[in-house]
Parts: sequence; structure tokens; C-alpha cells
Amino acid sequence: MHDPLDLARRLVAAAARITAFTGAGISAESGIPTYRGAGGLWREYDPAKFADIDYFREDPSYYWRFFRDVRYRIVAEARPNAGHLALAELERRGKLEAIVTQNIDGLHQAAGSRRVYELHGNTRAIDCLDCGATYDFAAVHEQVRTELPPRCRACGGRLKPRVVFFGESLPERALKAATAVTASCDLLLVVGSTLQVHPAASLPPLAKQVGARVVIVNVGPTAMDDLADAFLEGPAGTILPQLLEAAG
Repeated sequence: MHDPLDLARRLVAAAARITAFTGAGISAESGIPTYRGAGGLWREYDPAKFADIDYFREDPSYYWRFFRDVRYRIVAEARPNAGHLALAELERRGKLEAIVTQNIDGLHQAAGSRRVYELHGNTRAIDCLDCGATYDFAAVHEQVRTELPPRCRACGGRLKPRVVFFGESLPERALKAATAVTASCDLLLVVGSTLQVHPAASLPPLAKQVGARVVIVNVGPTAMDDLADAFLEGPAGTILPQLLEAAG
């Protein structure tokens, strides 16, 4: 039996085109709560209200109250952890081609990663649904302290975070890019995802189909453990720096 960490290190060392797929687990290590499970945001805030596009159109105040009281502080205070930094360093060394992420916090970019495909958007970007004007995260937070819901300063239109709500399609460009970089990788590195929903669940089978190896790093079992060449159970902030050591 191979030691999973030793095997994963050798796979990273041998790889020339790594694609990383990241989920909520890596951001949880930076203090950003997950949605499901104990302590998840859905236990306190109803996802049928704050994360549903139809409800948002009817009453955006529920979301913006959540943004004002919870979301802004969590994201503004979060910092990239050792896992984010290790992925950024893998890219700098020319080993990592791209990151595909379900996370909306922008921590990969803050860590220095340059090629990041965000499947669910980014909560730090805010747009006017009517005229297309864009707004700064901090500026809108100041605005919602006195104006709920906030309105576009240019046209008076509705503001919405650039995230994918329930009832909205995932961004086609990011989806196509995620498929392309997975289909061209020689190692898929999955970090912090249980791989239970699509498109996350489709990436490891695609990687295996094109002959790539798969390494999964997660604090618990995933739905795709049987496809992994190496499964490493533990936090990304501990394990990814150890894989980086093998990258040369």
C-alpha cells in the first residue's frame, strides 16, 4: 500500500499541467462559514430568501440586510490561508494551469492566483441590473447602512452582487473554461469539496477520461473518493504546503 501523501507528492512532482478545483472547505479555513451543516449560514438565513433570484427581485432588502449584518464583515476580514498561498505558488512555478472554484470570496486572487474561473461569481463585485454600472464592495456596504435596499447612484436601478443565485444559470464562459482546463490537465487537484453536486461532480470523471490523475484533499469523505489516485484527509492549509514541497 502506498502512503497517500507520498503518492500525492510524487504525482504533483511529475505533473506538468495541474488544474485545481476548490470548494467551500478551503475558504472555511479562512473563517468563511459554509452554507450547509453545523454552523452553516443556511441555519440562520433562509436560502429561499437571501439566495433565490425570484425572491431577490421581489424583496432585495432581505439579501442586503444579510450583506450589511453578516456577509460584508466575514469577507472583508477573511485572509488567504496557507492552502490558497500554496496554490498561488504552484501557479507561479508554472505547475498549475488554472483554478476552478465554487467559492465567491476572491481569496484565490488575494493570494496571488491569476487564472481563476469562478463558477458561482464573486461577492466582492456588485452591479446595477438596469444600467450595468459596477460598484465597490466597501462602498456599497457604506450605502446599505442608510439605504436598504441600495440603489444605483447613476440611474436609481437595482443593485445585485455578481454571484449566482438559485434560479440563475452558471456563467457559460466560466463553465466552458472549467471543462477545457480539466480536459487538458494531467493532474486534477480537488480541494475542500465533497463533490456531491454538478458541475463539481463532473470534473473528476472528465479528468480520468482524458487520462489525468486525481488527488483529493478534504477534511472528510467525498462522493468521488473511488476515482482518486490519492485521497488526503485533512485541512488544505496543512496538506497543500506539503504537496508544494514536491513541486520543485
